[in-house]
Amino acid sequence: MLTKEHIDDLLQRNGNVLSADGDKIGSVGQVYADDADGQPTWVTVKTGLFGTSESFIPLQGARLEGDDIVVPYTKDQVKDAPRVDTDGHLEPTEEDRLYDHYGIGGGTQTYADTTAGRDTDYAGTGTAGGFAAADDRATGDARGTVGHDTSGPTTDDAMTRSEERLHVGTEREATGRARLRKYVTTENVTQTVPVQREEVRIEREPITDANRADAMSGPDISDEEHEVILHEERPVVEKETVPVERVRLDKDTVTDQVTVDEEVRKERIETDGIDETRR
Repeated sequence: MLTKEHIDDLLQRNGNVLSADGDKIGSVGQVYADDADGQPTWVTVKTGLFGTSESFIPLQGARLEGDDIVVPYTKDQVKDAPRVDTDGHLEPTEEDRLYDHYGIGGGTQTYADTTAGRDTDYAGTGTAGGFAAADDRATGDARGTVGHDTSGPTTDDAMTRSEERLHVGTEREATGRARLRKYVTTENVTQTVPVQREEVRIEREPITDANRADAMSGPDISDEEHEVILHEERPVVEKETVPVERVRLDKDTVTDQVTVDEEVRKERIETDGIDETRR
């Protein structure tokens, strides 16, 4: 259970509001306390883009978890809560609408924002929960102004219209990887080379006066053998390794056109109770 002793601690922690299943709903905005006893009863959570929207969540059943507040509601339930001005006070009718949305029974008390009045009594003595005095100190005398910002302080006689602008940039990220890899394959190479071989050929010559002496030099009748050595060529294969080319990886930059489709918010100003036909 959260008590008034936790209020300063909650506001100084700058923690978040978490759902029962651990989802982050948003950051802690303001804590509202009961005017009667100063006990924290409501907390606002900042949601939306840049925390520009605040939703009320009852602190009934909530608990502290580190710097965060865990509430027994879902993120969607808080997101769909009725929009109530965070103007320092929660009226009974606004309180009833919120209680109906969260499905719990409520009372008719009023609640004051303790965020701006932390230096005063939480029980609401003097001004309502200390908020009005703190607001006067923060903004000065506002009696001369004519505007009231539903999300914050009193404004002057002009309304500021803002809009979101889309700024699109680029970031560099790795999308793939390329590499060179070398491996060995085997293929057959056929090449024809000429080879020579010796063959025996018989030559016969008649006996003449020129060779008669050689023919008669041996015995008249005898056994005799003559031999000739024959030669032939055979293919001899040798292999050598030679470089044939060099291969490397290089990169080219290609520019594509990418269309970005995003929603931006713009404020529109409407008039109420003004005759548009008169200029």
